[in-house]
Amino acid sequence: MTFGNGVTVESRSTQNRGEYLLGNDYDLFIYDEVAFEKDPEYVVEEIIQMRLADREGRLDLVSTPNGKNWFYKRVREILTGKRPGYAQSGDSRENKYISQDFLEERVRYFTERRLKQNIMGQFVDSGGEILKGAYIDAAMNNNQRGFSPTASDSDMIGMKNTMFLSGWDLARKRTATVGVTVAVSEGKAQIVALERFRMFDWEVVINKIKQRQIEYPGQLIVDATGLGDVIAEQLREFNPLCVVFTAATKSELLTNVELFHAQGRIFYERWELPDGPGRIWSLEDELRSARWDDNNECDALMALALALWPLRRCGQTIMEPRVEML
Repeated sequence: MTFGNGVTVESRSTQNRGEYLLGNDYDLFIYDEVAFEKDPEYVVEEIIQMRLADREGRLDLVSTPNGKNWFYKRVREILTGKRPGYAQSGDSRENKYISQDFLEERVRYFTERRLKQNIMGQFVDSGGEILKGAYIDAAMNNNQRGFSPTASDSDMIGMKNTMFLSGWDLARKRTATVGVTVAVSEGKAQIVALERFRMFDWEVVINKIKQRQIEYPGQLIVDATGLGDVIAEQLREFNPLCVVFTAATKSELLTNVELFHAQGRIFYERWELPDGPGRIWSLEDELRSARWDDNNECDALMALALALWPLRRCGQTIMEPRVEML
């Protein structure tokens, strides 16, 4: 649509990771319902922002919240001053152009969660997450305040009463191999090493695991599902604890991770790693998106679950395992 003063307004799809935006530039880009974008980091940072560069254009991100995902993180960064910008939210009932009768009927039948998200515009957990957003926030905030041990890796290795546990979730076709090491002191754990890669050369995987054990000597816990038992055999010098993933064991592993979060006994920083051309993988994003009914590609979460597994307290679990839907 071109107006008489020469201003042009157009609408384009962001499908296929912003493919249909390439070759264009804009003074103002309004991205509607960005919270429902499957690959927002790439589309916003690699595609849209570059379409604004030569015009020094402005970007507006507009959306109904969709759980505590990438959009939530971006809004939080603006509100806390970590990123420049302006953020606001509002209640649909304050909009005089929307039928109040219709809204009142919706409110009458909405659950509290739906009311907060779809009417009040608030960020809420969807209800099926393995880890509540508040748990993840606490784990990251407490890490920033300085959980002991917080010394350098070399210093930590020499600390008394500190042990290291390394969990490795091995790749399954399209998934990634992830190794997570936690330092444990006084019953609390902090992630001190995390590696994530997509390789199918098992010799490389074995060498990386061995190198981690040399850097962080301690208990090794390996995913022994499928070919995992073969890998474990190659690592027998480290006496690995082998865990086979079944619906029951996965539920127990994930429940233990949830318990550590609920008790405030796990801490980590904002781990972000390259994930292919133009992609960035984030531990925080994976943990926030992991659901009880959809966690088959949550490799870092499972590696963390393996690392924490030896710390479980048998017979003292305060949360009943919830079996995932396969």
